[in-house]
Amino acid sequence: MHGRPVQVLLVEDDPGDVRLTQEALKSEKLRVLMEVVADGEQALDYLRRTGAFAGAVRPDLVLLDLNLPRVDGREVLAAVKSDPELRMIPVVVLTTSAAEADILKAYGLGGNCYITKPIGFDEFRRIVRSIEEFWFEVVKLPPR
Repeated sequence: MHGRPVQVLLVEDDPGDVRLTQEALKSEKLRVLMEVVADGEQALDYLRRTGAFAGAVRPDLVLLDLNLPRVDGREVLAAVKSDPELRMIPVVVLTTSAAEADILKAYGLGGNCYITKPIGFDEFRRIVRSIEEFWFEVVKLPPR
C-alpha cells in the first residue's frame, strides 16, 4: 500500500468480535486505520458519507458481518455492489454462518470472499492476519 495507512471499515455488532479483529489487525508491517459501525444502516451511511459520517474516508476494504441489526449484511452487500460509487470497494464477508445458502447469496450479490469466523482467539487472529496479508500485501486494490 506504499506507506499510506490502510483504511478498513468493520461492520460488526458483537463487541467481542470487534476487539478480536482490532487486536488481530495490529501489524508491524502496516498502519491499519479501522472504523467500526455496529449495524447495516450505519455502514451504508458511512460508505455513502451521509449524516454523521459526512466526513468519512472511503475504506480500502470492508469486513462485513451478515447478521446485523436494522439493515442486515446481505442488504448492505447488495446496496454496495449495485452502487457505481461503491462497487469497487472489496467486501469480505466475515460471519459466523457456514450455511450454504448464505455463502451462495453473498457471492451472488458480489461479495469478494466469504469467511466463517472461527472459534478461539488464535484461529481468529490467524484468519484476520491472512485477510490482511492477502488484501493489503498481495492484491492490488483500486485507488480510493
